[in-house]
This record gives sequence, structure tokens and C-alpha cells, in this order.
Amino acid sequence: MSRPIVIVISGPGGVGKGTVVRELVATDPRLWLSRSWTTRDQRPGEPDDAYEFVTRDEFESHVASGGFLEWAEFLGNLYGSPRPERGLDGAEHDVVLEIDVQGAAQVLDSEPDALLVFMDAPSIDEQTTRLRGRGDPEHKVAERVAEAHAERARSSALGATVVVNHEVHDTVEQLVALIDAHRRRVGG
Repeated sequence: MSRPIVIVISGPGGVGKGTVVRELVATDPRLWLSRSWTTRDQRPGEPDDAYEFVTRDEFESHVASGGFLEWAEFLGNLYGSPRPERGLDGAEHDVVLEIDVQGAAQVLDSEPDALLVFMDAPSIDEQTTRLRGRGDPEHKVAERVAEAHAERARSSALGATVVVNHEVHDTVEQLVALIDAHRRRVGG
């Protein structure tokens, strides 16, 4: 296998990143999903493995020990990507990070060959509908929609490839094509 690459999937809340990333990783056995840590509360109906849900003290201790590839505070909660554990199955995998744009910038500082994808909803109305559908309270919906404007601008400045998530299957196909092209370009 050629050298592993880092794939960063970022985008505002409610665009379907989690669903798309789960499908993407299931499609390609060469991908390993880094499960982010967070100090936010688990949403009703959210799977236990959506994040590593931890206390602020646990998170800050992991920061102090250098345990994150990147981390950030977003809307009062901490989020971070743990450093990949090597050799779990004896193979090196390409790493998929589902993180915010601030974290993507940190990753690009240490991994300049990373593939940065900014996933977006087809419209603000669709993003709002998805946020409400997953159970976000109205004040959080408003915060996330407002923050999305700034995230779009930051991702553009980073040179991210924009993928609009109209339909999960089509979005996964687009990502597979982007990753394959990136592997050919920088993977070795």
C-alpha cells in the first residue's frame, strides 16, 4: 500500500456529515474513521459511538498529554481528533477525520497533503430542517446556521473542495472519486 493519507471532512452541523462518512468508510476498507472526542451532551437517539463522550477534565487531560491531532472549542463544547493508534490490524489505513473547519486548518498545518472536503447542505432551509430533525433545540439551530456562513468562508480560504450533500449515495460516490484521485496524486 502507498503511504497513508489524511482525509478531512468538515462542514456545518446538519449537512449529513456523519451519515455520509459512515457510508464512505463502509464502502472502502482502506479507510479508518477517527472517532472524535467531545464534551457536549449526547443527543436523544444519537448512537453511543457517534463520539467519545467525555468530561471537560478528561478532555483537558488528553490535550495536556498531546493525545489529539487537533482540537477546538465550538459553541461552548470541546471537540478533538485523537492521534491514530497504529497497528490495530497490522495495516496502515488512510485516516478520515470528521471535524470542523477550525480543526481542518490545524490538520493542514501538520499534514499539508491532506484532502480537505467541505460538505454542505443544498440550502439553508434544508440545513435547518435536518438540524431540527435530529433534535437540536431552536437556539442551537440558529447558532449552527449562523456559524455555517463563517465556516463556508474559512473553508474556501483553506482551498477545500466543496461537496453538496443532496443524496447520501451520490455524495459517497463523489467522495470515493475525490479520494481515489488524491491517492493517485499524493499517495505514493
